[in-house]
Amino acid sequence: MNSPELDAVKTLASQAAEALRRNILDGALAPGSRLRIEELRVRFGMGASPLREALSQLAAEGLVQRLDQRGFRVASADAAELDDLVESRCLIEGAALRASIHAGDEAWEEQVVIAHRRLSRAPRSIGTDCYVSNPEWDRLQLAFHSALISACRAATVREICEMMHHRATRFRNLSNTVAWRQRDVGREHDALMTAVIERRADEAVELLVAHYRKTGTLFVSGSSAIS
Repeated sequence: MNSPELDAVKTLASQAAEALRRNILDGALAPGSRLRIEELRVRFGMGASPLREALSQLAAEGLVQRLDQRGFRVASADAAELDDLVESRCLIEGAALRASIHAGDEAWEEQVVIAHRRLSRAPRSIGTDCYVSNPEWDRLQLAFHSALISACRAATVREICEMMHHRATRFRNLSNTVAWRQRDVGREHDALMTAVIERRADEAVELLVAHYRKTGTLFVSGSSAIS
């Protein structure tokens, strides 16, 4: 049985992990920046134990890198890493989507439609002149993509897809700082939702793959513009 002290540490660790994850995904913590325990203790007002647990959790998600005997830093974000991530998403999530379309019932279709409608009503950026990531849009986009594959019976595959989605969010937000107006994501989601609901599995998978590879293309062009 867990002790109250251990439960408190886990609660604090979850809070710290969520805050750090948000800062990494929206670019507030730049790729490669050091995550010093003492600085984080002051920032979050908590002890070292929950912070180390939070950082270990984020390291398992691929958002943080553990440095041998030297603490932690935000994971790097380069084109090679994104290329590997995109291809992994295309292979794994493409298969999950196909399985979901095959197994999904009317309740699943309704879930997809509702998730799509909610996402379509949220702005991608909370800024108008420049891109400022909208945490609510990120949340709703995850909900939509999760709904698409929710009828896939392989729970482990769904968990892997969610982890990869979180990693990809960081790349998308980084590239959107210069390239967000170059893409009509809403139209991409519309086409994907329609193909899924109409059970056109081959087309749906092709659209999903193109959707993810577009992110890779824009990240490379955005990185070139930034550098």
